[in-house]
Amino acid sequence: MAEKTDWEARAANVLKAELKRKGVTYAQLADRLGDLGIDEREANIRNKLSRGKFTAAFLLQCLEAIDVSKIDVTN
Repeated sequence: MAEKTDWEARAANVLKAELKRKGVTYAQLADRLGDLGIDEREANIRNKLSRGKFTAAFLLQCLEAIDVSKIDVTN
């Protein structure tokens, strides 16, 4: 398996930080994504964030699901 790049780690960290800031668990995120018609299981979300391998579309879906309209991507 390929190593996680700095960019992938950064993307995962941004999403994890927003989840923490909003107090949303992976299980709750799966439910909220379901409300948007997006079928994701908690385990799949955990794996995607752990690996840092997910699409920009998934990132946007998650941010929409947890009601984030702005993010800070600076270090």
